[in-house]
Amino acid sequence: MKIDSDRACYILGETWQGSARGCQNAIFLAIGTGIGAGILIDGMILRGYNDIAGAVGWMGLNRPFRNEYQECGDFEYHASGQGIARIAREMLANNENYSGILSNKPIEQISSHDIFAAYEDHDPIAVKVIEQCIAYWGMAVANLVSIFNPDKIIFGGGVFGPAVRFLDQIKAEAQLWAQPISMKQVSLGISSLGGDAGLVGAGRLAFMALN
Repeated sequence: MKIDSDRACYILGETWQGSARGCQNAIFLAIGTGIGAGILIDGMILRGYNDIAGAVGWMGLNRPFRNEYQECGDFEYHASGQGIARIAREMLANNENYSGILSNKPIEQISSHDIFAAYEDHDPIAVKVIEQCIAYWGMAVANLVSIFNPDKIIFGGGVFGPAVRFLDQIKAEAQLWAQPISMKQVSLGISSLGGDAGLVGAGRLAFMALN
């Protein structure tokens, strides 16, 4: 029996049967409840010491440090599915004059789905939260591009989904921060395997174990 991390299976699936098929240097950026990355370098999964490489939710993209970052990291705190709802709730709690769409629901029940729906109606808090996320996603892409020089970064997870429409904006943000030659070479895409990426990757893992 072979056991591996979900992020390793994601990138194995996408490079075998998905949007990064044939790539030798690619990253699967999974943005859902949390944030993680499956990283393939020269055809090999990057694992690091004790197989923790890819825990990019702890990427520091903001200052000053807040104690709240200790449990999940700065990037995940702000720009994961849970983070989107969390930051919106913080903004609502600090804005007594707000009377927009999100005020129709108890603060503690607001989800990322509510934020994306409110964004479509130009709700000011939803717009601010999503714009902040685009900046975070773009800076994260820039850092991954500058460090690993991949030929492709694939976005997946529950947030992408509704955040697919922001891919061009994410790339524009990344271009501000990334190593320019590497940024010109990389392409950004969306998982073509969706929720099956990990399953397909696990299949690939099984095949590799037989050889």
